[in-house]
Amino acid sequence: MGKPRTLAAATALTCLLTAVAGPARAAADHVMAVWPMDESPGDTWMADAGGRGHHGRIGPEVGTGLTAGPTVGYRFDRLEPDTPPTRPGHLVVVADHPDLDPAERDFAVTVRLRTSRKFGNVIQKGQATVPGGSWKVQLPNGRATCTYRGSRGTIELIAPYRINDGAWHVVRCVRLRAGVFLSIDGRQAAARLGWTGTIDNDWPVSIGGKLDCDQVKVGCDYYAGDLDWITVEAV
Repeated sequence: MGKPRTLAAATALTCLLTAVAGPARAAADHVMAVWPMDESPGDTWMADAGGRGHHGRIGPEVGTGLTAGPTVGYRFDRLEPDTPPTRPGHLVVVADHPDLDPAERDFAVTVRLRTSRKFGNVIQKGQATVPGGSWKVQLPNGRATCTYRGSRGTIELIAPYRINDGAWHVVRCVRLRAGVFLSIDGRQAAARLGWTGTIDNDWPVSIGGKLDCDQVKVGCDYYAGDLDWITVEAV
């Protein structure tokens, strides 16, 4: 009887967390960072509109000021996978801060993206073997994937369908005590019960690929496509 009640409670809570909403609509007291990505061409700093000062450095290879109708965002050009040299200028990097670590809290990362490619890490904090755990949103084979690695284990969710169709999609990756939930465009795409434990590392947030890579033994998994906005929330 306990497990169904846990699942029901988790489903009820995640319904609130999976709704499609623009970055400004996130609950203000839970917002850790809001990156609207509406900088002008040539800007070198990504502003945090959430009020906590988590601004990011924009690499020189990131296209800013992308316009698509009413949307203003960033463009990340395609780079050949696992082919040297590394391209750190392809990344946007935000300094480490406890706001950006789940620790033991409920936590959610939401991204609005558009791509026709089938590869790349969209956003992450930490990598697979770093102390303190890590979290990540990526797009292997064009399918949104949500990963939380903590002191109690790792949960990785892979959407059952591809979204590399050239259209805009909102991907939301939620970590709760009850489990991890992945939604796309406001509809739950994957879920798994389980507690991943504490996630608290001293790495910066990396948008557009990995920080620590050599394109030989460790691929940089550079993202190719457009980003409109990203939010980070914690409870």
